[in-house]
Amino acid sequence: MTSILTNTGAMVALQTMKGINANLNQTQAEIATGKSVGSAKDNAAVWAISRVMESDVKGFKGISDSLSVGSATLTVARQASESVTNLLTEMKGKIVAAQAENVDRSKIQTDITALTKQIESVVGAAQFNGLNLVNGSQTTVNVLSSLDRSATGVTSSNISVTAQNLSTSAGAALTNGTLSGASVATGTPVTLNGFTFQGTGGALAKDAPTANPATTTALIAGDAVALKIGSVEGRYIVQEGDTADALVAGLKSSLSTNGLSDTDFTLSLASGALSVANNTNAASAISVTATRGTGGLSALNTLNVTTAPASALSAIEGMLKTSIDAAASFGSVQKRIDIQSEFVGQLTDSLKTGIGVLVDANMEEASARLQALQVQQQLATQSLSIANQQPQSLLSLFR
Repeated sequence: MTSILTNTGAMVALQTMKGINANLNQTQAEIATGKSVGSAKDNAAVWAISRVMESDVKGFKGISDSLSVGSATLTVARQASESVTNLLTEMKGKIVAAQAENVDRSKIQTDITALTKQIESVVGAAQFNGLNLVNGSQTTVNVLSSLDRSATGVTSSNISVTAQNLSTSAGAALTNGTLSGASVATGTPVTLNGFTFQGTGGALAKDAPTANPATTTALIAGDAVALKIGSVEGRYIVQEGDTADALVAGLKSSLSTNGLSDTDFTLSLASGALSVANNTNAASAISVTATRGTGGLSALNTLNVTTAPASALSAIEGMLKTSIDAAASFGSVQKRIDIQSEFVGQLTDSLKTGIGVLVDANMEEASARLQALQVQQQLATQSLSIANQQPQSLLSLFR
């Protein structure tokens, strides 16, 4: 039966044409974007997996940057340790020469003093982006090295770098404001008196003519101040010319670097009084100690081939071992960081390849499918045209 109210053939042709057009639009989108899964509606599960992997790729880019900075920092520290080793080796040659009886030991001592100052210059300048791993201002530094994903979540991993103390400052306990193990309630400040500096314009150099190393109630360059709040300790080595602001900023930076938020404590220094307040919800033990500092090369200041050449030879051997061990330690960790950096690069490439396998379109297949769909679209258009013309044949019956 033919009906002029319901054109079944045209309806079927129209539905077929709609399906072909939908497939044609999807194929054209794949060709335009290069992706078979461009949004969650295309394939929710695959899209979700690919987005997680893409976020990991971004994370590994940050890790790669962190490893690069860590490697550069260790390069500076290692080269400084190697330079110190070379200078100590040169110094050892002079000390060996001073063992002879018929030499001018006073002139040799002058050379040794000059080499000591050069070592101090090398150690003081061996910083990268403000981080010095050889002057005793750090204990351990963590370098972000990996992003570890499991079924329960994602965690980060670090490569721990042990700092080396190649400073020449020799230690003696200072009496300016030592507090140990006091439990301080939230918001309660602890005030310690005596944190002043030898020098009106800032901390004096330890070898300044007016500096007095025997004074234990005022700070000079090379002194170490350690502030511990709860389980987190910050440490700062006083530099020449430091004022109260520099000391406070150094301690704050060290505490923050070691994991204590700057909102957890308040620190200030005015008129020689160091004020520390615990801002956390629970009481925490606060301890502050100040020492003249001990360096791995502190014995350099006591070398005297004029009066004790044999003792100087024994001491230089120990310091050489210290500097060689420091360079070897930095070299080992730097090698590990470089290996990890190479692995992270390869892992990032593998993740990108995996993402491509999941979401990238097969362009050869898409091209063939486009040609077929274009032919189907033309045929569907013709079919719909024929179906629309079919009811007109009824007019001949009424002539």
